[in-house]
Amino acid sequence: EIWKLKIMPRRKQKQSGVSKQTKHRRQRTSGNQEKDQSSICSKSYDSASDDDNNADECTLMAEDLNLAMWDLCQCDPKKCSGRKLVRLGLVRSIPISQPFPGIVLSPMGQQSVSYEDRDIVLSKGIAVIDCSWARLDDTPFGKMKGRHLRLLPYLVAANPINYGRPCKLSCVEAFAATLILTGLRDIAEQLLYRFKWGHSFLSLNSELLHLYENARSSTEVITIQERWLQQLESVTHKSIEIDYPSSSESSVEEDEEAPIDKLTRALHDTTVSCNDMLKRRTE
Repeated sequence: EIWKLKIMPRRKQKQSGVSKQTKHRRQRTSGNQEKDQSSICSKSYDSASDDDNNADECTLMAEDLNLAMWDLCQCDPKKCSGRKLVRLGLVRSIPISQPFPGIVLSPMGQQSVSYEDRDIVLSKGIAVIDCSWARLDDTPFGKMKGRHLRLLPYLVAANPINYGRPCKLSCVEAFAATLILTGLRDIAEQLLYRFKWGHSFLSLNSELLHLYENARSSTEVITIQERWLQQLESVTHKSIEIDYPSSSESSVEEDEEAPIDKLTRALHDTTVSCNDMLKRRTE
C-alpha cells in the first residue's frame, strides 16, 4: 500500500505533464492558424490598398469633410443654400476673423481649383464666402483668410435666383464644383441632392464638368475654360450676325434690339467679362 501511494502521485504527475504538452501543442497549432489567417487578411488588405482613392470615394460621406462658410448675412435666409447646409449639419459657420486651413473659394485667389487640391480637400476641407452677388463691393474679402485661396472656373448657375447666369454660383454649387474638380463627385451629389434643383446644376454643366474633372492641374483647367469660352463667343457672334426678317406687324426700331439679340449679347458680354476676370486672377 505504501508502494502504491508513492507510485500513484508519480502517475498523476506524468499524466498531468502529458496534458500540459498536449495543450501547448494545441496552442501552437492554433497560433499558427491565426498567423496564417492574419497574413491572408493582411495580403488581401494590401491588394485592396492599391485602390484607396476609389474606396474613399465610395465610403466617404459629406459629413466626413470639413466644410465651412463665412456668413455675411447678406442673403435671404429662406433662399440661402449655405444656411440650409448649416441647418442640416453638413457645413459649419465660422467667424469672419477666423482663418481656414483648407481650400478657400475667394476672388482673392490666384489659381483655379483642380485635382491637385484633392489631398487638401480631404485633409483640411473647403470654405466658401456666403455673400450677395449684388453687394460684392461691400464684401471684405481680405478679412477672410486662408492658406489655399482658389478660384472656380467658368460654370453656369442652376439655383433659382441666378439660373442660367455664368459664374454666379450659390454656396452648394460652389462646394459641389470644387468636389467634382478634385475627383469627389459622389460627395458633390450628396450635397446637391439636398435641393430640388440640385440635379439641374449637373445637367447644365455636364459636358464642361466632365472636361474639368479629367484635368489634372490648374493650368489644364484654365486651358479648358478658355477653349470653352472661345466656342461660346463664336456661337454668340454668329447668332448676332443673323439677319432676322422684318414685318409690318412686328417691327423693331433701329435703336432697339430684338429679344434674341439682347439675350445673345448679354451672354456674350457675361462670358467675356468672366473670362477677363479669371485671366487676371490666374496670370
